[in-house]
Amino acid sequence: MSRDPILKDVLDEVSPSDDERGALREAYENVRDRALEALEETGVDGEVTLVGSTARDTWLSGDRDIDVFLLLPTQLDRESFETVGLDVGRAVFPDGTVEYAEHPYVQGDESGYDVDIVPCYDLGSTDELRSAVDRTPFHNEYVRGIADEHANFGDEVRLLKAFGRGAGVYGSDLRTRGLSGYLCELLVHRYGGFEQVVEAVADWSPPVRIEPREPTSDDLAGPLIVVDPVDPSRNVASVVTDDSFARLIDASRRWLGSPDRSLFFPEDPEPIDAESLRRTVEERGTRTVAVVFDAPGIVDDQLYPQLRKTQTSLVDELERLGFDILRSEIFADRNAVILVEANVGEQSNVEKHPGPPVHVREHASEFVRKYDDADVVGPYIEDGRYVVERQREHTTVDGFVRSDDFLEIGTGKHVGEEIRNGYDVLVNDDCTELLDEFGAWFAEYFDPKLP
Repeated sequence: MSRDPILKDVLDEVSPSDDERGALREAYENVRDRALEALEETGVDGEVTLVGSTARDTWLSGDRDIDVFLLLPTQLDRESFETVGLDVGRAVFPDGTVEYAEHPYVQGDESGYDVDIVPCYDLGSTDELRSAVDRTPFHNEYVRGIADEHANFGDEVRLLKAFGRGAGVYGSDLRTRGLSGYLCELLVHRYGGFEQVVEAVADWSPPVRIEPREPTSDDLAGPLIVVDPVDPSRNVASVVTDDSFARLIDASRRWLGSPDRSLFFPEDPEPIDAESLRRTVEERGTRTVAVVFDAPGIVDDQLYPQLRKTQTSLVDELERLGFDILRSEIFADRNAVILVEANVGEQSNVEKHPGPPVHVREHASEFVRKYDDADVVGPYIEDGRYVVERQREHTTVDGFVRSDDFLEIGTGKHVGEEIRNGYDVLVNDDCTELLDEFGAWFAEYFDPKLP
């Protein structure tokens, strides 16, 4: 099938309508006017500007995010800088919430749009950067400049964003760990358009390095290295994981081999029902264990790294204890779930514990003394080492998770606090209790498919 009709159809769906553009512009101007008034009341000489994809006309239809930056003078020290930013944000959104990134900012609602009011320093160049957000106005300026070099730049970027979203890799948040909007803009500029990007990606082999001008630092790492043209010390693609990189390659090859609209708009999985989950668990013959606790009230960019840290610690400890973990996943909504599926969910009551080689006299003698009167089988010699067989501390995955030892694994701060406040352990069929909240997640887990 020809690609052009599909791309036209996709573009019609993902491009903002005139009404959307007008509504967003009105929402921004309302926020801007209140922010300017509040800024004037602080006595600080600053500016208010729109940044991000809405400012650069590369946003997707349906996007409800507006990023408003306060450009503040460099004479402000850090404390005054943060105070002014919060004062202005709270004046604009008295009922807004204070969020935290590198420094605090205010988030509020304006006519159904999620608006961030973020302070940054008004700098002359990126050589003067004081925080990560200080780059953003320079990104605006750079993208507006390169957009003039391309026909239909915004549309080409929109196609790439929609394609990345379909592949599950659009978003630089720490839940998705994929392509940022700015990265999509740079890729379209580098290769010339959506189709050219996809053709290049299909042949990518890590590491891929893209530089705007002359070679820069070798300190940057990752499967995809895209040097920021406004700050050569930064990799724009630093958050992209090996899996996100591979999914983008896979989707690109499938598009080139058999173009289909579904690559942009894959169907969401139907939630699995209780009967299907029970049957699936029985057929797999594994032991599926879910650790369930209240999701901490923190933003996703804090929550998901903490969940992954806890998940990794749990899997590593279970593997160390001899449980062969087939797969693991994390889910989060009102509750948070760490799911582990073990090939070996239950072990014998006894485990073999090898000691040092017999010829290592000091350590070997200490090992024999330690276990000489202990309730173990041995010590005996096997393959030149002292060995004992001792009682296994944990014979099941769920037994470990229910024990105090589970509370000693490495966790993220807020996740650890919630677990210590109380958690549930669900095994196999008991996981049906989670289907009202996580039915679609479980469906995708037990039947993972490429978009």
